[in-house]
Amino acid sequence: MNNYQKAIESSNIVSKTDINGIITFVNDEFCHLFGFTKDELIGKNHNIVRHPDTPKENFQTLWSTILDKKVYKATVKNLTKDKKNVYLNTTIIPILDEFENIIEFIAIRYDITNEVMLQQELEEKQKIIFLQSRMASLGQMLANIAHQWRQPLTELNLCLFNLKKAFEKQNKKEFEKLYNDNKNTIFLMSQTIEDFTNFFKPQKNKKIFSAKSVIDETLKILSRIIEDEKIVIESFIDEKIEIFGIKNELIQVIVNLIQNSKDAFNQNNIKNKKIVIKIYKDDKSIFLEFIDNALGIDKDLIDKIYEPYFTTKHQSSGTGLGLFISKIIIENSFEGEILYEKLENGSKFILKFPVGSQK
Repeated sequence: MNNYQKAIESSNIVSKTDINGIITFVNDEFCHLFGFTKDELIGKNHNIVRHPDTPKENFQTLWSTILDKKVYKATVKNLTKDKKNVYLNTTIIPILDEFENIIEFIAIRYDITNEVMLQQELEEKQKIIFLQSRMASLGQMLANIAHQWRQPLTELNLCLFNLKKAFEKQNKKEFEKLYNDNKNTIFLMSQTIEDFTNFFKPQKNKKIFSAKSVIDETLKILSRIIEDEKIVIESFIDEKIEIFGIKNELIQVIVNLIQNSKDAFNQNNIKNKKIVIKIYKDDKSIFLEFIDNALGIDKDLIDKIYEPYFTTKHQSSGTGLGLFISKIIIENSFEGEILYEKLENGSKFILKFPVGSQK
């Protein structure tokens, strides 16, 4: 038993307290990690290493568990003597006497600070990349707005000129017609802004939404580009299918895919540009297939397409973040996956979502 105890104490961070949380024992690993001497710790309340950021509810849960004679396990954020944060996988065990009364608590810890800090660093980098992608999307959307507005502004300019002529000629009927035409054009321009504003509204709460509505809203946002680029889009969608997740983020994924196809069409001089979108499901999954005839991605590059900053486009037209962010969105916001398949004359992306994930 002594050898077993020595093994635990030499490889873990160990402390003991009485039933009131007063420290009665610490091993050398505990002192080394927290920077206290044993004399500074023995007889002190264990909250001497408590981190002020830790919610009170956590300690209420801890005490209610161990006083109920149950083992408590958690990852705990603590504070060292020199005010450094440490993260410990912690197990607290109530020790009972022969009459089943608690006589002390033993806490065995394992330091995972490096792992937690690495995870936080990765999450921070991911946030930065996501923000960069969002800004790139904003740039694309602003370009789309400008594109959407160019023709209506020309129509407005011509209509105002004709409106002036009708006024000078006192042609009331023509004046009314032109006035109503102008109102309609301005309404459509305002609706364009509304569409783009809705796209960029932050949505963090997952909801159930129509799969068809995602495609409809995406095509509405990109309607002018699709028309100008002469891209034929065919859709085969089960209108009853609903998806659980963050709608605007899925719209962002489809926008990325259409933008990528548009760039590939032009890069490869494709004359008859075509995109096919299918949405269907089986008992376990919902599938969204996105197929184009833009010749596809080289086999040697397929393994890299989800890497951040990787792009097959010219630097002036690609950030290399679209598919990377799309993958994060599908996996994190929808608990799904995104798959790629190279076809004979194009690409197929399959977005796979779990059925019934909202339950």
